[in-house]
Amino acid sequence: MGNRLSKIYTKTGDDGTTGLGDGTRVAKDYTRVAAYGTVDELNSAIGMVLAQEIPAAVRETLTQAQHDLFDLGGELCIPGMAMVHDADIERLETTLDGFNADLPALKDFILPGGGMAAACCHLARTVCRRAEREVVALARLETLRPEAVRYLNRLSDLLFVLARVLARASGHGEVLWQHERRKKPQA
Repeated sequence: MGNRLSKIYTKTGDDGTTGLGDGTRVAKDYTRVAAYGTVDELNSAIGMVLAQEIPAAVRETLTQAQHDLFDLGGELCIPGMAMVHDADIERLETTLDGFNADLPALKDFILPGGGMAAACCHLARTVCRRAEREVVALARLETLRPEAVRYLNRLSDLLFVLARVLARASGHGEVLWQHERRKKPQA
């Protein structure tokens, strides 16, 4: 087993810095810290989905994603580390295709909602998009493996499909955007 934390507070961050996995001290608002911090937030948002009553296949998929995200956070925390690979991205694609095959084709935009689990999944999707933006910003400043961005991009797509699956499984159904609800102004 890895390191055990016997003391949770260290006080080393009281000056506004934090330690990367390689020991380097950086500001807590440093781009790399923002990127892995948002990946951690995403992992917590997925935990909110997992706290709901959801189908076993969705639970298994999201639990695997949480493990992947912990790996990705480690990769982002330790410059030069490689923990997310093409096989992880391919697994997401295969899983996404499997869940999407049973859904009707989209004809309208979907609003976040459709029951608590689906709404939580939509929230996780938006946090995933933010994590992706943070990682893209980091990649502009430092050398970063492209797998990190690709993984988050596929995961956000998967979370969208899973939100659709969860909305249907709950019986709430999807909430469709009513784009024609506004009347055109009279001339």
